[in-house]
Amino acid sequence: MSKANSGLSGSQRWTLVVACMSVTVVIASMSALYTALPDVTTSTGATQAELTWVVDGYTLALACLVLPAGALGDRFGRRAALIAGLTIFAGASIVPAVVHETGWLIGARVVAGIGAALVMPSTLSLLTAGFPSDRHGTAVGIWAGVAGSGAVAGILGSGLLLEYCSWPAIFVCLSAAGVALLIAALTIPESIDRQRVAFDATGAITAATAIGLFVVGLIEGPVRGWSDPLVLIALIGAALTAVLFVGVEHRATHPMLDLALFTNRAFGSATVTIVLQFLVTFGAFLLLVQYLQLILGYSALGAAGAIAPVAIPLVGISLLATSIASRVGLRAMNVSGLLVIAMSLYLISRLQSTSGYLDVCVVMILMGAGIGLCTAPSTEAIVVNTPSDKQGVAAAVNDAAREIGAAIGIAIAGSVLAAGYANRIDPVLSQIPAAARIPVSNSLAAALEVADHAGPAGVQLAHAANAAFIHGTHNAALILAAITAVSAVIIAAWAPRRHTKPIADPVLATPTAATITVHTHE
Repeated sequence: MSKANSGLSGSQRWTLVVACMSVTVVIASMSALYTALPDVTTSTGATQAELTWVVDGYTLALACLVLPAGALGDRFGRRAALIAGLTIFAGASIVPAVVHETGWLIGARVVAGIGAALVMPSTLSLLTAGFPSDRHGTAVGIWAGVAGSGAVAGILGSGLLLEYCSWPAIFVCLSAAGVALLIAALTIPESIDRQRVAFDATGAITAATAIGLFVVGLIEGPVRGWSDPLVLIALIGAALTAVLFVGVEHRATHPMLDLALFTNRAFGSATVTIVLQFLVTFGAFLLLVQYLQLILGYSALGAAGAIAPVAIPLVGISLLATSIASRVGLRAMNVSGLLVIAMSLYLISRLQSTSGYLDVCVVMILMGAGIGLCTAPSTEAIVVNTPSDKQGVAAAVNDAAREIGAAIGIAIAGSVLAAGYANRIDPVLSQIPAAARIPVSNSLAAALEVADHAGPAGVQLAHAANAAFIHGTHNAALILAAITAVSAVIIAAWAPRRHTKPIADPVLATPTAATITVHTHE
């Protein structure tokens, strides 16, 4: 056993393996369809906007429900939540392999996201609640590195499958992985908060509603226009519901989320930093995978391989980041990481149809290094500044930050890309046959398929569609870069200079039956 895992019992090491594999699968499922989007378009006729929902339906459900799911895990058992989540995830993931209609695909992804919401907080809280305090940093570092590279694993796995199979095979493998991990989860110890306080149903409903309305507004805004009634209703409703959530939590005897945690500068700034990391990561991946396939002509496997270098600095730096943060401070790690990520996004906005792989590889290395600098320190800051009997909620806050960020990032990148493409391709539509206008206006993949059958005129159409896609990609990348750079300035003023110490909670150092009951199955 490696030095990183020394000092852990056999049961704890196995729990670490199951937790890390489970979080990898649910995060991989978020990005697994990126390489398949062109095939999904041609197979189902999905528009560019519908493709955003195919990806974001899963992430939206996960973001909405991860907070209440973490609270349920604290109350009823973290292993039980993991098992329930894997069961739902595996069952829903097999549906798109059988029914290939866009509506069914989106619906199945939403249900799978519900299962993933139960899985994600349980994987981290099983480690932080059940491991000795002197092993928290190591466990969190490993978990954060694995979670951060899960998106790459999804892209690589789907790319490999698409080299030999059609896109429904991705869902067969996701379902099979869910079943295998479900069996493994039955063998790990249970971890449960013995106090079993009442579940804050009102807080859960208002939180899920606020997050859901906000993301819907972001997805539809660039496509419908920000003055569209649906968009306005969604965004205003999100703001009002968020205010209601704050009021509900302040009055609740046992709130689902203790809002006082956010008055701690380390906890609050770390949470926002994680939101930003996943916002830009998933937004950038959505842009880059399609760019590699549709503009540079890479196969699904080639595009997946081209993205893979991001994992090298990400995992390597994550394993050392908590140790470095203890010396230089949380602020230095997070601000430097965000600035490096902003630079990588700016470089995406400079990509052209004539760019080569070296340009993309530099982007990936920079982005991986930036994420690696701030992921593990931010995760640890959230964990150590939360009471030990609320580790499920701590994990849920961490995961909610990731999924809210991912949902917003996909919404922004996908919607701005779709709007930019539509605006640039619109003048061309009058020059092509009426029957071809709808598919050409929907997406670049559909436009290229029309161009392939259009003879000499198809070359001009393909050139115009490529230019429209590049325009949308540049707009989306610049917006993401600006968000990241401005946020780095905010974090520089907000985050504490030095690394914060764990909260004064004796139970955190030594879990006892007074707070946590652990039932082993060895």
